[in-house]
Amino acid sequence: MKCLIAEDNMLSRRILKELLSAQFDCDIAVNGQEAIDSFVLAHESKRPYDVVFLDIMMPEVDGLEALQCIRAIERKMAIPHNLEVKVIMTTALDDPHTVITSFNKGEADAYIVKPLSKQKLLKELRALNLVQ
Repeated sequence: MKCLIAEDNMLSRRILKELLSAQFDCDIAVNGQEAIDSFVLAHESKRPYDVVFLDIMMPEVDGLEALQCIRAIERKMAIPHNLEVKVIMTTALDDPHTVITSFNKGEADAYIVKPLSKQKLLKELRALNLVQ
């Protein structure tokens, strides 16, 4: 399976990659624009991502904007809702407004508050039927 980790913090990127690399072929993006570009390239090469991890606070394009762009691209490509990429937002922000915005406006599939842990990741990945 294939995942994209969009995270501007090097330590968080490293932790996510270490936790996921046993089950996923991981690509890295350091900002929201790179995440959007990687998403498009993955589709063009006929190897779309199964899951995208998006940090909310990133330079250039933040995670919420990137998610909205990814969903717009999926609509433009006429990807059925059940085949859309699963998106897990990762952030240090735990306020209700950010969580609600991620789900309602951004159409996120899950939300993990940092610090990241194997248990938190596995719980969300299982809930999305990405791992057993």
